[in-house]
Amino acid sequence: MVQIITDSAADFEPYELEKMNVRCVPFSVTFGNEEYKENINLTKQQFYTLLKEKNDFPNTSQPSPHSFESILKNMKNSGCEAVVISLSSALSGAYQSAVLAKNQLEYDECYIIDSLTASGGERILVEQAVKLRDAGKSASEIACFLETLRSRISLYACIDSVDYLYKGGRISRAACTIASVAHIKPIIHVLRDGSIDMAAKSLGIKRTMDFIKKILDKYPPDKDFPFYVLYTGNKKCGKILAEYFEKTDYEIPDANIIDVGAAIGSHIGPNAFGIAYVRIFED
Repeated sequence: MVQIITDSAADFEPYELEKMNVRCVPFSVTFGNEEYKENINLTKQQFYTLLKEKNDFPNTSQPSPHSFESILKNMKNSGCEAVVISLSSALSGAYQSAVLAKNQLEYDECYIIDSLTASGGERILVEQAVKLRDAGKSASEIACFLETLRSRISLYACIDSVDYLYKGGRISRAACTIASVAHIKPIIHVLRDGSIDMAAKSLGIKRTMDFIKKILDKYPPDKDFPFYVLYTGNKKCGKILAEYFEKTDYEIPDANIIDVGAAIGSHIGPNAFGIAYVRIFED
């Protein structure tokens, strides 16, 4: 049997993980002296409520090697193969923690996949791993497929406030000030190496949606895979984007409008929205 493991940056709800039989290692989020663990004592709704109420900027902590080891040890002892899918190594040390745990256990039947993406992009890889597992594929076959698929995943998001990018060290104070004064909303995307870059600067929701539509026209989605609309805390933002796409021949079911959790939301803030999908072809 193959066990699939991921981290909470994949933004699944606990009931979804249970339904798919996927184990999840949580990220920790700290507000001042108070620490929370995603999906354990912190829901997405609770996180965004705290984000509004607390004066402290949230800090995230990657899962420790011990967090992965405690799960992997049981898998190894029960004779299971394992596939671990982590948040991009360019954004977090979760991948390195999983590798350290595997090596510590000398668990040769465990395959660690650096998703090179986040949130809905990571979610797509986990879902494909589950499908392959349920079809009887081995861990090595699943890992090989995911390492090929990840290069075709696109993720774009429009950030409502640059304050979180500044506080998280992603942009300079000067850039933050200029963007705030000019009411610029940056559109970020995940590069092939898993890092984040600025794709464009927008001055309004309509222009942002038009920009994203142009991306879809240039790099069409592969309809064999799910297409996700993402939002941070405010579902209205996700619904607006989904309704825009429905007018341009992209039907987005409500189940594919995903709330982004604390691991990513801590760094981009509330009221952001975006997309995650698999391109038909690589760049």
